[in-house]
Amino acid sequence: MVARLSVREEVFPLKGAFRISRGARTEARLLVCEIEEDGAIGRGECTPYARYGETVEAVAQAIGAMGPSIAGGLGREGLQRAMKAGAARNAIDCALWDLEAKRAGKRVWELAGLPEPKPVITAYTLSVDTPEAMGAAAKEAADRPLLKLKLTGDGQDAERVAAVRANAPQARLIVDANEALTLAEVERIAPALAAARVELLEQPLHAEQDEALRGRQVPLPLGADESCHDTATLGRLQGLYQVVNIKLDKTGGLTEALRLKAAAERMGFRVMVGCMLATSLSMAPAHLVAQGAEFVDIDGPLLLAADREPGLRYEGSLVHPPEAELWG
Repeated sequence: MVARLSVREEVFPLKGAFRISRGARTEARLLVCEIEEDGAIGRGECTPYARYGETVEAVAQAIGAMGPSIAGGLGREGLQRAMKAGAARNAIDCALWDLEAKRAGKRVWELAGLPEPKPVITAYTLSVDTPEAMGAAAKEAADRPLLKLKLTGDGQDAERVAAVRANAPQARLIVDANEALTLAEVERIAPALAAARVELLEQPLHAEQDEALRGRQVPLPLGADESCHDTATLGRLQGLYQVVNIKLDKTGGLTEALRLKAAAERMGFRVMVGCMLATSLSMAPAHLVAQGAEFVDIDGPLLLAADREPGLRYEGSLVHPPEAELWG
């Protein structure tokens, strides 16, 4: 039977407005790719991201355009050459992994030669708000072992961090500026972050301006998110960042994400595995990449009003490996 590819949009409302430095969202607009062959169906999910010039419509078109190639037998390795890294390739790549596992009667981790995955602790993200509101949100989430808070560069970031730390004194903290800071702001706020025991400052400067970080002494580790997409982007990041954030919508799927992780570790980077606002279908392959990562941020489903069924099993911040019925 010839493999048939299909793609559809799905919309999942969020629990509330989710704010970062670039704006606010109240829903997650996702694309689900399905590839059917010999009665088995493989699925992959992606989140088109405007920051990278993606729209839901354009990504859906790019996925659909690969239908004839998939029908002609294009596999995962050929896909890496046929499409650029990004959301469209991610959805297809993850669907191909899922299809291969279902047809083989095995799990994706077996096909990839990986150890059986174990549960991981995910960060729980606090979206941008006033220091008082973020402190209150931290108090509600104070029992979670790892909190991630968003910064804006509006002059109140130190107060936000202080409020979160005061209300969640035992939690590990990481912060994400989403490119919102200047170098002067980084140098001003970094000592306060270190004093609050923040373990990571993620993407402080715009990706096109982060060369300014080279040679700077900052009292906490810096993480590359918008600056790190796939293996080809790693070389430039040495000397700028200590941590790289791997997201499948940036790498263009699990295939490249695993390569990026291995290359990053060889080059001495510490690894973070992150996510977009999405369902458990996106988190499932990311969970495989997250094995052994120092920082894990796959809390997307926790921010939705409702996840898809079946979804990943979350026990507080502990995320269990996916069942085969979901993915892989």
